[in-house]
Amino acid sequence: MSSAAGKPYLQIVQGDPSPEEVAALVAVLTARARAHAAAAGGGERRVSRWADRSRLLRGPVAEAQRPRGAGAWRASGLPR
Repeated sequence: MSSAAGKPYLQIVQGDPSPEEVAALVAVLTARARAHAAAAGGGERRVSRWADRSRLLRGPVAEAQRPRGAGAWRASGLPR
């Protein structure tokens, strides 16, 4: 492997690894780099609406805001 400038990304300086061993090493290093980038990026985690604890709060009391009609039974159990 080499970069555009001609310098190698990875250089094995001792031993005679098989192609499988080199592939395993590259896979491990790539996974660690991606995990580091994801941790550094942070960002906002998306939380499932089913896991949202605000659903535990009391819903609307007004009759006009309650689901009605053919699909009311289904709408009553879904997160808002």
